[in-house]
Amino acid sequence: MPVTVLLVDDEPLVRAGLRAVLEAQPDIEVVGEAADGAAVIPLVRQLRPDVVAMDVRMPLLDGIEATRAVLRTVPEPPKILVVTTFEDDEFVYEALRAGADGFLLKRARPAEIVHAVRLVAEGESLLFPASVRRLAARYGDGERTAQAALERARLTEREAEVLRLMARGLSNAEIAERLVVGTETVKTHVSGVLAKLGARDRTQAVIAAYESGFVEPG
Repeated sequence: MPVTVLLVDDEPLVRAGLRAVLEAQPDIEVVGEAADGAAVIPLVRQLRPDVVAMDVRMPLLDGIEATRAVLRTVPEPPKILVVTTFEDDEFVYEALRAGADGFLLKRARPAEIVHAVRLVAEGESLLFPASVRRLAARYGDGERTAQAALERARLTEREAEVLRLMARGLSNAEIAERLVVGTETVKTHVSGVLAKLGARDRTQAVIAAYESGFVEPG
């Protein structure tokens, strides 16, 4: 089954470009388009896409509120990939905190766009550690909350190690190789980290790690 994608962007040229790149792949299918976040919920319910590629800045309902609405109201919601012009945009950080699975720059190369869609569809986060560090330093206002959550979580030594590697942007397979364990073992540790932190996904766990100081820059 192909990965199905819904494109949400108020710029027709951006949607056309993304569609052309994605539909050139045999395992990806663009099932719909929208010009504003206000149209996302009915389209998600109708089309059931695996991934929503969502612009963050739109005239009626921005990508942050659209992300929150999808995650709040849609059972088994799709993965959400934020599409942005500037990686240091506060809107990007707020969308990630709201539950988006990662972000993609509009200037990304076609191969990077395809990789991003496949990655989030598989349940991995698409994070750029240096960018997330900068965003957390500039816009993060949840330091006390994040620190308290990590203290309450009482991660095991191995879970803490996995969280640090997640924060560096490593995939499950890369973490498994680094720790010399099986991928299923890593998935178990990741699930444990998310459950203990009360995080929806890897992205929110990583943001908490940076905001709390659990993961140091560098």
